[in-house]
Amino acid sequence: MNGRSKVYVEGARADIRVPFTEVALSGGEVPVRLYDTSGPGSEPEVGLPQLRAHWIAEREAGGVEVGGAAFPCRTQLHYAKQGVVTPEMAFVALREGLDEEFVRAEIAAGRAILPANVNHPETEPMIIGKHFLTKINANIGTSAVSDSIAAEVEKLTWAVKWGADTVMDLSTGKHIHETREHIMRNSPVPIGTVPLYQALEKVNGDPVKLSWEVYRDTIIEQAEQGVDYMTVHAGVLLRHVPLAARRVTGIVSRGGSIMAAWCLAHHEENFLYTHYRELCEIFAKYDIAFSLGDGLRPGSIADANDEAQFAELRTLGELTHIAWEYDVQVMVEGPGHVPMHKIKENVDLQQDICGEAPFYTLGPLTTDIAPAYDHITSAIGAAMIGWFGTAMLCYVTPKEHLGLPDREDVKEGVIAYKIAAHASDLAKGHPKAQERDDALSKARFEFRWQDQFNLSLDPDRAREYHDETLPAEPAKTAHFCSMCGPKFCSMKISQELKEYAAKGMAEKSEEFLDGGGKVYLPVVETR
Repeated sequence: MNGRSKVYVEGARADIRVPFTEVALSGGEVPVRLYDTSGPGSEPEVGLPQLRAHWIAEREAGGVEVGGAAFPCRTQLHYAKQGVVTPEMAFVALREGLDEEFVRAEIAAGRAILPANVNHPETEPMIIGKHFLTKINANIGTSAVSDSIAAEVEKLTWAVKWGADTVMDLSTGKHIHETREHIMRNSPVPIGTVPLYQALEKVNGDPVKLSWEVYRDTIIEQAEQGVDYMTVHAGVLLRHVPLAARRVTGIVSRGGSIMAAWCLAHHEENFLYTHYRELCEIFAKYDIAFSLGDGLRPGSIADANDEAQFAELRTLGELTHIAWEYDVQVMVEGPGHVPMHKIKENVDLQQDICGEAPFYTLGPLTTDIAPAYDHITSAIGAAMIGWFGTAMLCYVTPKEHLGLPDREDVKEGVIAYKIAAHASDLAKGHPKAQERDDALSKARFEFRWQDQFNLSLDPDRAREYHDETLPAEPAKTAHFCSMCGPKFCSMKISQELKEYAAKGMAEKSEEFLDGGGKVYLPVVETR
């Protein structure tokens, strides 16, 4: 993009080079550096360079003893609790503009996670936690009616170009393994999955035929490919299922409904819950982070904050603390559909019950009346819940509830959520959040149109909208736009007022100097 370039800032180690987008500004203004998720770029069949391979190799010795059983532990949480600042933590500190020790301490306390599977060396380290920049996730993936691998890799590249901090591959169609392999090898951001979807494919789509063995094998398969975090619906218990019976929209989570069906068919407890400690051992070996799924999240405004939702949340709190026993990183998923006045309660309860583990929410949508505009209904809730302390926001596209999103839908969803995340960072007072706002505001007041375009989230669209009515090149320096025209532009008038005031001050200054420059003048009596 014009006026933008990628630069790298080196850390204390020569092999730590953090990417930023640098926006060159006119008028002698200092360039602005922006957080960059786009990655180095690659040929899909070749993949990205393995940025972290050397760091991982350095750490490959040793294990840790937990609960009386020795097993390999390669997690960022494990190292953080031992007081070690890993290269990944140093990378994140430079990326966020924060102190390395602060990053380590937040991970050690469980308030932040650094998702980075040892088998995904291509990823550029990032962090998810309430004291860091609010992150956003974009969902991609094939379905039974749309299963192009090339299209999904393109969606991945497109999503990270526009600012997705993580991407979830929610493929449910054919070629799940092959699709994920191409996504992993081409992703500079952490990749999440819902392993239950692939496990279900292995039993021909019949939830009743699912088993712990099938699920475990699927987990290991995905772990070997490098999946960084996995949504696990271990909090949907048999006793919770009847609580959803009175809902308007029942159980809307795919994973939640699958596990509820299994529990009822077998009249047994959720096998993800009963085998959870075994999951922890597997996750510790690969440094996979739990994304504890909210299988009973509300799917309508009428069902928000009900007993089913909060009963599951209490179980997720229990599971969070068990994972920490194994030094496994955890974030907790949240709703859903929640009216504005009920949003804060969700964050407060989750932070209390789950020991301040990062909260990761889908929106929430603040009203149910706007199919085709749910990227807006949910971005409202996302901005609020981010302000209250949610660490990562899962995007919603205009196609939510209607169909599989295409390339343009992905962009619309990402942009809507970048706005929500940034608004929440401003409200939280993140130390670097306002720099971009201030630079753009100054450019706007000084009619530096190209700088305004280049500082915006979508420079191409900003430029396109401006040029619809004022396409000529001289309009890029004009002191007005087509909204107000040359005579009614408030900023042009404000500039003239400043100039008038400055001129008046200069005249008064001359008058002061002509009078001898004295503060106190002798009293002149008049009769």
